[in-house]
Amino acid sequence: MQKTYYDPADLKKFGDIAEYGQDLADKFFNWYNDVFKDGALSSREKCLIALAVSHAIQCPYCIDAYTSDSIKRGASEEQMMEAVHVAGAIRGGASLVHGVQMMNKAKKMLM
Repeated sequence: MQKTYYDPADLKKFGDIAEYGQDLADKFFNWYNDVFKDGALSSREKCLIALAVSHAIQCPYCIDAYTSDSIKRGASEEQMMEAVHVAGAIRGGASLVHGVQMMNKAKKMLM
């Protein structure tokens, strides 16, 4: 019996998406691999960004993948946790800044 909705073994099957659309899968994976090459940002920095985004979008597959990739590229536990905190701060801030929308609406209704 599966203990979670997300089966960690499915991460290894990501490439299987090509089975239902090889051309688009090839385009995606080529682009994806290019994105993570060293450029203005190092591949390690890109993995830390991806780790933070993974937490912001709450993708368990991505969290597993980018934790592993970050470690393989030399990121420390402290750097990874700092990236997670950045994601938390942005996510929390995004919720709070939308409070301005609530305040604007409430002020209009209560005038």
